[in-house]
Amino acid sequence: MIRCQGLRWGAPGQPLTPPVDVELPTGSLTAVIGANGSGKSSLLKVIAGLQKPLAGKVVLDVSPRGGLSFLPQQQHLDRQFPISLQALVSAGFWGSKQAPDVRRQRLDSVLNDWCLNGLEQRPLMALSGGELQRALLARLSLAETPLLLLDEPHAALDDLGQALLWKHIHTWHNEGRTLVVVCHDLAAVRQHMPQALLIKNTGCALAPSRELILQQPHTQVA
Repeated sequence: MIRCQGLRWGAPGQPLTPPVDVELPTGSLTAVIGANGSGKSSLLKVIAGLQKPLAGKVVLDVSPRGGLSFLPQQQHLDRQFPISLQALVSAGFWGSKQAPDVRRQRLDSVLNDWCLNGLEQRPLMALSGGELQRALLARLSLAETPLLLLDEPHAALDDLGQALLWKHIHTWHNEGRTLVVVCHDLAAVRQHMPQALLIKNTGCALAPSRELILQQPHTQVA
């Protein structure tokens, strides 16, 4: 469960919306949509505890340590950092107490699931945007946290990557995890996301995705 109470966020002295009161139940799958600059990515950072709200609070029903995973946008990553794809994906084991042989099996399985076989030793700087995105998503698969916050997970993915992404999102949802996904593809939102949170400078609206998008025909994101 995610409960926002009187929540305001943005630059100091410049809140992006009026106070927001919204609750996302445990096990829900929610898209976050809105115009560029409306505060979608910032909201995820506030929920993740990476950015302080200007007012109000966020209450989560997960452990403050190891209870959530956050997928940032690629531009926030250092592609020059000297690690391999395998090392990046293996970071999903952080805090895990599984035996080494179990980790090895799970790593091999996740790399196969995301079609990353043969790229294990490739450095980040040698990966395409789509390969890097699939590696970041594979890291989430290893983490197995109950709350997933995904900021534009579809970015840079080709048709295969998109298919894998939505397959895994539905799998995670069916496992009872709570997912909040910033998504620019409204057709994908209509098809795959049961509900959406629309962020506007006049306030926020939470409703079934199809209903909300039909009511907001000009809600487009680039």
